[in-house]
Amino acid sequence: MSKPDPDAVRETFTRVAHRYDLANHLLSGGIDFTWRRKLVQLANRTSCAQILDLATGSGDVAFALQHGLSSNPTITGLDFCEPMLVQARKKRAQLNLNTEQHPFVEGDCLDLPFSDQHFDLVTISFGLRNLADREKGLSEIYRVLKPNGRVIVLEFSQPYWWFRPFYYFYLKFILPWFARFVTGDREAYLYLGTSIENFPNRVELSKELEEVGFKKVSAKALTFSIVSLHHGHKV
Repeated sequence: MSKPDPDAVRETFTRVAHRYDLANHLLSGGIDFTWRRKLVQLANRTSCAQILDLATGSGDVAFALQHGLSSNPTITGLDFCEPMLVQARKKRAQLNLNTEQHPFVEGDCLDLPFSDQHFDLVTISFGLRNLADREKGLSEIYRVLKPNGRVIVLEFSQPYWWFRPFYYFYLKFILPWFARFVTGDREAYLYLGTSIENFPNRVELSKELEEVGFKKVSAKALTFSIVSLHHGHKV
C-alpha cells in the first residue's frame, strides 16, 4: 500500500479550499457537526490552557473548541495547506477572535515547529490518514504534549461489516459525482474514498497510538463505525 504523497495531498486541498466547508456539510449530510460536538465533549473532560489542532484546514474543529470549552484556552491551528488557512483566518476575522489566542500557522505535522511538552491537548481530525509517515506524526504529537496531556483523533475508520457494501458504493460511485457538482473537482473526492479504504480500523489505530507511548487509549465508533474517536494520554 503506497503512502500519501504530501505534494499531491496539498494540491488536492488547494483545489477545493474555497468550497471545502460546504462540501463537508453536504456530503456528510450534516453529521460532521455531531462528530465535532463529540470531540469537544471529550476535550472538556479536563481544563486545557494550550491546545494544538493539527490538520486544522478551515478551522472548523478549532472554532468548535473555542465555542464549546468551559475554559478559555489558546488554540493554535496548524496546516500545511496555506489556502485552507486563508479560509480559517477569514472565519476568525468574522468571529472577531483575537489572533494571538487563535493563531493559524502553516507547518508540517511530521516536524512540528513547537518545543517539547508545550500543549495540554492535541487534536487532529480527518488528517491523520493524509500523513506520509503516521508513526512519525503520532510521535511528534507525543513530543509536544505536556506530561498528563491528551490526544484526540477524529478520523474515518472501517464501517461495520453489514454497512460496508453500502458505504463503499457511496464513496466510489456517488460521492465523487456529487462532489464534482459542489466543488467542481471529482478527483479530490476519489482520493478521499481510496484513503479511507486503506486506513486502519479503530483497533489497529489504537495499537499505533500505544506503540508511540500513549496510555489509557480508547476508541469509540460513531455512525456505524465510519468514523472513530480516539483518546490517549501521555503519562
